[in-house]
Amino acid sequence: MSLRDRLDALHPEMTAWRRDFHAHPELGFEEHRTSAKVAELLESWGIEVHRGLGGTGVVGVIRGRKAATGGNRAIGLRADMDALPMTEATGLPHASQTANRMHACGHDGHTAMLLGAAKVLAETRDFAGTVNLIFQPAEEGLAGAKAMMDDGLFEKFPCDAIYGIHNEPHLELGKAWVHDGTALAAIDYFSVVIRGKSSHGAQPHRGIDTVAASAAVVAALNALPSRRIDALESAIVSIGQIHGGTSDIVIPETVELRGSVRTLKTSVRDQVEPLFREAATNAAQAYGATAEIEYRRAYPPTINTPEETERAHQGAAAVLGEAGVVRNPPPILAGEDFAFMLEKVPGAYILFGTKEEGRPVISVHNPLYDFNDKLLPIGASYLASMVERELG
Repeated sequence: MSLRDRLDALHPEMTAWRRDFHAHPELGFEEHRTSAKVAELLESWGIEVHRGLGGTGVVGVIRGRKAATGGNRAIGLRADMDALPMTEATGLPHASQTANRMHACGHDGHTAMLLGAAKVLAETRDFAGTVNLIFQPAEEGLAGAKAMMDDGLFEKFPCDAIYGIHNEPHLELGKAWVHDGTALAAIDYFSVVIRGKSSHGAQPHRGIDTVAASAAVVAALNALPSRRIDALESAIVSIGQIHGGTSDIVIPETVELRGSVRTLKTSVRDQVEPLFREAATNAAQAYGATAEIEYRRAYPPTINTPEETERAHQGAAAVLGEAGVVRNPPPILAGEDFAFMLEKVPGAYILFGTKEEGRPVISVHNPLYDFNDKLLPIGASYLASMVERELG
């Protein structure tokens, strides 16, 4: 049987794993049940297992049975395991059983696909070299990839190349996006606390209006990408939270704005931060208020390396056919902590579609989202095929 035939036969089992993970979601660095199940399955297939990397990370090691002719190469295959702090609204039989916890990004599917590939690879071991199966915690904003690396991931499990995948609800099932170079954006997070002087709503002149100042700060920050950054470059400032006040008749002492900045180039990322600080400070000062700014660089851009991108293209085409691979689509302004791994090791991160007729298109990070289980054998076949391609 071919790899794809084996993984098609494994589809019901992968679906059961995926739906079990979905029903029992865990947040970043809390994936104790998930990582335990992953480790137990790997061990049951005779795979060497290492637990606790980066807190709740798991690494499985499979060594091929063929003799290496060009040195003992090793590659990494990575899946993320964490869920989001959201309340699920799908009403599905396998819906989350935990309040304010939901697999709304498809990490349950990514984990199940890597498990499927692991099981087949462990059965055949029809390659020369080593496969490191990296089950990573805390991708959603907590930099679990970096935590595993800080724990010595690539020192303990050296990789000559590394590959990761993600589902894409807006791309048709049976297609993949393979980016040359930058695939995803850098993400930075900010908090701006605007301080003024509280006053009665009937006497605003006796205070310093933080609400008016915050509105000016919002306008100034939203103008940065269109007026201070080259229009041909990508930069997004998004304010996701505004907090301030406890009464309808009192102007609050403070208002806090929180949000994110996304850029595709390091040069633009370096340009945005000082402009951000200048715009927020000046807009607040125009109303007599002050702006206390915290600006945190989170994830770098996800940048695929050329040789590994070409191999990823070939691997995806082997599974989907050449017509199924969309080469070098526009970058996506979402972010990924797989970027940290790509800063250390050559590799590629590609996206597989899940959209199909008769199935509503629900974006990730939505309470109605659910992973399309039809992708499981496709994604698992790609991951397994990359082992053949790299270590065959």
